[in-house]
Amino acid sequence: MWAEIGRSFIEIALELTILFIVISFLINLVQGFIPYHRMEKWMRDSSPIVSGGLALLFAFVTPFCSCSTIPVVVNLLNNRIRFEAVMVFLFASPVLDPTIITLMAAVLGWKVALAYTIITSILSFSIGFILEKLGFEGEVKNVLVKNFDPVKSGFSIKGALSETVQLMKTVYPFLLIGAGIGAVIHGAVPTGLITQYFGGDNWWLVPIAAVAGIPLYIRLSSMIPITQILIAKGMALGPVMALMISSAGASLPELTLLNSIFKKKLVAAFVISVIAMSTISGFLFYII
Repeated sequence: MWAEIGRSFIEIALELTILFIVISFLINLVQGFIPYHRMEKWMRDSSPIVSGGLALLFAFVTPFCSCSTIPVVVNLLNNRIRFEAVMVFLFASPVLDPTIITLMAAVLGWKVALAYTIITSILSFSIGFILEKLGFEGEVKNVLVKNFDPVKSGFSIKGALSETVQLMKTVYPFLLIGAGIGAVIHGAVPTGLITQYFGGDNWWLVPIAAVAGIPLYIRLSSMIPITQILIAKGMALGPVMALMISSAGASLPELTLLNSIFKKKLVAAFVISVIAMSTISGFLFYII
């Protein structure tokens, strides 16, 4: 058993390492062409629909985890960006990571990655506007972030390499943890056990997975190898994706940070929205 776990870990880790380095470098290279400050101006001055669409694009090209998204959210609020657009960014940024989505396409197939991108984009956009229509804009505290600038512009191979190394330091350990967990599941957990309890059309697994993901704080980089093994073992795609989205979209550290900039009513609405987003996504993957 231990030999099988070790072999699985080496195979998974090696495959994901090569993909991660290549994809991260290419994406960091492309990001040098993105006019971040101009995008902020467009979000502030455009119509609500256009502003929301730009917020989605901004979320996609700024790959942050749920916690590191918060300073960007405060910066957008300080710059008088529309509330609905800021909410779209808040929900979309942790789940629309271009590196992880590309990795997802390589590991799980482009259809799963495309469906994931479309579903999370539509739901992030919709929830942002729903919260604005329900009047949650008044639930934001006055908070300032001084000398904050997440923008790194300009085409530079050296800069892309530096960013890739930095990303490896912060994200790669989580990927290895995920590979380790995936290897243990592959080598030690019987396929029949996962198929019996987590496979098939057990719809109730989706909301349970959506709720369970909130306190886990599992990064998408960790979930990719775990997801690959769980699906291979027979676990249904719906609850797997619900767990992935909820664990990436919200976490206990993030909720602590959000409590400093949002009033309790909006924090509660955020948690409910992430659970709803994860649950709906899980059910949609069942249908797909």
